[in-house]
This record gives sequence, C-alpha cells and structure tokens, in this order.
Amino acid sequence: MNKKLSRKEEAERIEAAQHRLLALRLLCGGLPVPGAPKDHRLGPPVCALFEGWDASGKGGAIRRLVAPLDPRHVRVASFAAPTHDEKRHHFLWRFFPVLPGWGGMAVLDRSWYGRVLVERVEGFATEEQWSRAYGEISEFERMLADEGMIIIKFWLHVSPQEQLKRFERRARDPLRSWKLTDEDWRNRDKRGAYDRAVEDMVGRTDQEFARWHLVPADSKRYARVAVVETVIEDTIAGMRVRGLEPPRLALSPRG
Repeated sequence: MNKKLSRKEEAERIEAAQHRLLALRLLCGGLPVPGAPKDHRLGPPVCALFEGWDASGKGGAIRRLVAPLDPRHVRVASFAAPTHDEKRHHFLWRFFPVLPGWGGMAVLDRSWYGRVLVERVEGFATEEQWSRAYGEISEFERMLADEGMIIIKFWLHVSPQEQLKRFERRARDPLRSWKLTDEDWRNRDKRGAYDRAVEDMVGRTDQEFARWHLVPADSKRYARVAVVETVIEDTIAGMRVRGLEPPRLALSPRG
C-alpha cells in the first residue's frame, strides 16, 4: 500500500503507456499501424472492469486509460443500482448491451460484481441469490472468454485512513462534494462486512481467463500507471493467444 510515484515518473510512464495502448487499439480495430501486417484482421474484444472502495480513484484511472483513444473504439459505461425494469430480469441481463464486439473495447465503472458486493452486504439480494452468483458470474465470463474476449478485472484498494482523507477533501470542495453521499459514510461503518465480501469475490471468481488485478491505490499516481500498464500487458497476452502479434513501434510518444 506504500507504493508511490513522483509526478514526473507518473507523467513519463503514462505518456509511454498511452502511446502503446493507442497503437494496440488501432490494430485491434483493423486500422493501419506502423509495423503491422497489411492484411491484419480485427483484434479480440477487450473488457476492462473496475471495482473498488468508494473514493479509490476509479474515475481518475479510467480517464487516463481512455484519454488517448478514439471514442469510436472504446465505450465507457457506469453502473449504479438496477432500475425497476432491470430488476425484472436476471442480474446479468443489463450488462449485455455494453459488451464490446471484435475490434472493440469497453470499460465498466462497476459491474456484475455488485451482486456479490453491495447487494450481498446491503441485503438487496438473498443469500441464496448472491451465493449462486459466484458460479453464474464465472460461467458468464468463461462464455465471453471462449468467444475471444479479453477480460481484465481491477479492484482498487485504499486504506480506511486514506479513504477518510479523500472523503473530507470532497466534502470541502464545492465542485466535488456531489460525489460524496450519505451512503458513502454509511458504507465506511460496514467495512468489515465489505472486506469479507471482497475476499470471497476475489477468491471465488479469480480465473485463468479472467484474473483479478489488486491495485494498491493509496497513491493515485501509482494506481493510474498500474492500471494502464496492466491493460497493455493483458491485451498483448490475449492478442498473442489468439494469433495476433502486436506491432513493434519505432515512433516515440512525441513523434
């Protein structure tokens, strides 16, 4: 949790990583990239999903991840509590429309793991429902992976002390105070229950084809760099498994 980066280190690594990620997205999207074969095909769909404590920096990490990308090649979707109509369906139903196809990428701010986190802790799902969900989620992700999707899962972890500091800063900032709700404060009182839920979630849904990446996020700079670099690593590995070799870029980020 004490991993840190200086402002200069963050800027340098983010710039290099964003340049590399942009090249990968262009290649997966079927567009010309220096060093890529002229007859290359669409790359596999990529889905990066983010879970984490309130004020863990998910939004900032997502912004750095998608900043260099053409909005036609990436979709960002945020999920809150299901609507009345969504509750009429299986809990996974509402996520299908935002999933990427071949050549695409989706970034999810919160995800289907709400069933085994907030819905479990707050009693919005019965014990039978959330207990069953671990297997349903694992099979859902296996289905997506078997169809070629690269699934990258992040848990951004902050200590209770750092979370409290961020809450207090938000409360003092008139342009960011809207992000802090009474529910956020209540959730701090249930940290123990959420800890157990997170441990169960990771332990029961970490799979070879859909691994969890646990990111220490007390330092936002470190977490942002770790997220972008991890997406690159997992994307490259997934492309190679599916027979697509990433280009070797000779261009510099400023070139």
